[in-house]
Amino acid sequence: MFNLFKYPQLVTVISAFIALLLFVHFILLPVLERMDPDLELDKLASRIRFWWVILLGFLVGVIVGDKFLLILIAFICFLALKEFLSITPSRRADRRVLFFAYLTIPLQFYWIWIGWYGMFVVFIPVYVFLFLPLPMTLLGEPAGFLRALSLLIWIVMTAVFSLSHLGFLLVLPDSLNPAAGGIGLAFFLIVLVQVNDAAQFIFGGITKDRKVIPKLSASRTWSGLIGGLGLTVLVAWLLAPWLTPFSSIEAIWLGVLVAITGLIGYIVFTAIKRDLDFEDRGTMTPGHGGILNRIDSLVYTAPLFYHIITYLYP
Repeated sequence: MFNLFKYPQLVTVISAFIALLLFVHFILLPVLERMDPDLELDKLASRIRFWWVILLGFLVGVIVGDKFLLILIAFICFLALKEFLSITPSRRADRRVLFFAYLTIPLQFYWIWIGWYGMFVVFIPVYVFLFLPLPMTLLGEPAGFLRALSLLIWIVMTAVFSLSHLGFLLVLPDSLNPAAGGIGLAFFLIVLVQVNDAAQFIFGGITKDRKVIPKLSASRTWSGLIGGLGLTVLVAWLLAPWLTPFSSIEAIWLGVLVAITGLIGYIVFTAIKRDLDFEDRGTMTPGHGGILNRIDSLVYTAPLFYHIITYLYP
């Protein structure tokens, strides 16, 4: 059953963003390239391509139902888990255990599909945490056991558990958010995260002032942080009446939360990639690395955003 008119406000917002992307792609980018050839516009263009994926994915989700988006998010978790495991050094024996890591994705999203929050919230942190050491122990390889186990559990927690909170937003009851349902809340979060990432990158590239953490990132500056924070708060305040049940004050505070935690997620994953000597070698988003570059902020923001919503609107 088609749901194009179920959330007319969400469709309006998506259409506005599509118009904005067309403007940026065909007018703004050529102007910026003439003004400053040294700007890294290839990275900005890769972000725009990812925006197209987001907008078209949500538009299809509005039309055919939120279960399509749930499957899409599960697929993103699979890509993130696969990329994370591919860049992480592991023992040869542990490769036989990776099946159980991948198995967590369909199981975790099945709990979301049926709306079983109790199992969703404890399945990976409790049951998977307690189970994974067993098959690794049976391999009989004690050397490097603790390091390998810790890495695998942390990867599953970030690539599957944290990101799956974005999926659970989709199955929240419409009564919680009459304006646009759970799909509107998920879209609101992703827009804020992507706006914050893009704004911090652009402002940091333009000003080139003091770096927040010089040893980790050359593109995250203090002016970029302030500019990203201000733009994220503004977008949250503007979109909240269209997509969420939040008051103006709640939207502003959530904008601040997304901006700060998004930066933390970016910095943490940058440190991980530097430690593994892995810098933007993925091909999922051409010109700007793999899927981990696109979801690093969501790993931190999605769980916090979800639990704040369920606390404010039980």
